[in-house]
Amino acid sequence: MKFRKQGCTKNAFDPQVTTQNLLHREFWAGRPNEKWLTDVTEFKWYEGPIVHKLYLSAILDLYDRRIVSYVISDHNDNPIVFDTFKATVKANPDAHPLFHSDRGFQYTNQTFHHMLEEAGMTQSMSRVAHCIDNGPMEGFWGILKREKYYGSRFTSKQELVWMILDYIYLLQHPAGTAQSWCCYANGKVPDGICCVKNLPRAVLLAAKSYFISLYA
Repeated sequence: MKFRKQGCTKNAFDPQVTTQNLLHREFWAGRPNEKWLTDVTEFKWYEGPIVHKLYLSAILDLYDRRIVSYVISDHNDNPIVFDTFKATVKANPDAHPLFHSDRGFQYTNQTFHHMLEEAGMTQSMSRVAHCIDNGPMEGFWGILKREKYYGSRFTSKQELVWMILDYIYLLQHPAGTAQSWCCYANGKVPDGICCVKNLPRAVLLAAKSYFISLYA
């Protein structure tokens, strides 16, 4: 979970694991899967006077700034982060990058640390109150929200979900095939729908009506 003051993430309460900032703001990579960044961000949608929240977890590759995997959930909890990581490992089983995050409670969790170790990845964390330590990931959130979220009022969950799916897909694959993974983690998505991989753009766009009816 994010604990923010003036936009900066504070240390999780009673963290189980902390590591040094091994990334050192070296926001470049010489090859794919050398350095990954991750974070969770919050969105809101409105049902009359009721405000609902939606969360997006993503992993970004510093080599080409692509989103390696992402998960959308109603809850900012351990599963949203764990599922994002599992999808990434499944799609990239031979990747052993430096894995950088802030000090949110999911990333300082002992279970998550073990998952990183088992995948052969080295964990790195931002310093407390130093948002720029995870600058490209924070920057991605800022661009997404400035282009598609700020100034809009989403009055349905499905509308907000589709905006996120459509934005990430079109940003990374304007004329090609989808290589990213996505999952709407609320327990309603059946097997085979949770992960979207190597689908032609026309197929993904045709699925729009299905996603909307599914989340209605």
